Amino acid sequence: MAKHSKSIPQRGLRVADQIQKDLSELIAFELKDPRVGMVTISEVKLTPDYAHAKVYFTLLKDGPNEVRQTLEGLSKAAGYLRNLLGKRLHIHTLPQLHFVHDTSTSRGLAMSALIDQANATRALDDEESNSQNSQVDGGKAPEEDSDAE
Repeated sequence: MAKHSKSIPQRGLRVADQIQKDLSELIAFELKDPRVGMVTISEVKLTPDYAHAKVYFTLLKDGPNEVRQTLEGLSKAAGYLRNLLGKRLHIHTLPQLHFVHDTSTSRGLAMSALIDQANATRALDDEESNSQNSQVDGGKAPEEDSDAE
């Protein structure tokens, strides 16, 4: 029995990956809603009983208005997409689709910008301290040369 219980989570991951692949194709080629533009399905999380699937998506333009319109369009089309998904997948329970905007990409870009800004500030601080050290060293160097003579 232990062997069977270990294979269930792996199967759930495979089913979630297949749903992600199929939904990406269905949204791109079958969905004609003008509110839904360039959508990328970033992740699908299934409940253990396959009754519900959280579908995380990202957009090329992450403005609040575009996200709201896309979310409305995807939510309205959830039943249609589930029906098309049922024709592709042959599993006992077809999950209800719940769409969620994935903000991890925009948060990652914001964090990257902060890191770049901190590195730039640190580089400026290093340059200032190096120039101050060279000015101090520059004042001492002639004295050392005169002593050597």
